[in-house]
Amino acid sequence: MGKDFLIDTHCHLDFDIFEEDFDSIIKRATDRDIIKLITISTQISKFKKIQNIIEKYDHIYGTIGTHPMNAHIETEYTENDLMQLAKHKKIVAIGECGLDYYRDEDTKEIQKKVFRTHLDASSSTKLPVIIHNRSSDLDMEKILVDQMKKKSFNGVLHCFSSSKRLAEVGLELGLYLSFSGIITFKNANDIRDIVKIVPNNRILVETDSPYLSPVPNRGKRNEPRNVWYTANELANIRNIDFKEVSKITTENALRLFNI
Repeated sequence: MGKDFLIDTHCHLDFDIFEEDFDSIIKRATDRDIIKLITISTQISKFKKIQNIIEKYDHIYGTIGTHPMNAHIETEYTENDLMQLAKHKKIVAIGECGLDYYRDEDTKEIQKKVFRTHLDASSSTKLPVIIHNRSSDLDMEKILVDQMKKKSFNGVLHCFSSSKRLAEVGLELGLYLSFSGIITFKNANDIRDIVKIVPNNRILVETDSPYLSPVPNRGKRNEPRNVWYTANELANIRNIDFKEVSKITTENALRLFNI
């Protein structure tokens, strides 16, 4: 790979905030050598919008799943439903799914049930799972360990901002860790320390756009081209060339998502 290519492994291109200047956003990413994008599902019921995007753009891929904050409104979907939708040739992962107790502890049991359904679908389809975790480390660790004993799966702890303990558990289970613009934030020293311990073959970069714009764009709408800033900070933290980060993270993304 001659150029310093990158892949944004996690963005939300189906969100309304991108509608007005969608083509410009995609062009700006391409101009920055972001060669592939993965737009992530947060509601199965809104899959049609993701389907339209991935069928229009050759270099954009999608996922199918329910974000934990939407779990309580999407309890009816089964493992088989996920498996059927995942048959689309440009669906490369199950999720975004997981646990999020930060804002809503009342739906814990529903979140766990929906998450397990997604993990089952990941095992059955052999597609990686995109895992969201916030303020739920203990339950997340228990479910991941239990599930891996039952049926193996592969996947990524996305936008990693959890504990070093969960990072180590995830790596031990064979999962990848993906880092977002958070690692450019001044108060993110704990996360930067975790960046240093992830093996080369398990690290990814993402924007999670439209959220979490990296420095120097913090506070503004995030977009896929900004994954460059995260990759650059990753290079600084690990004390390696940007070219090396580009090669490592791109090869990892191509391998994990089979794209």
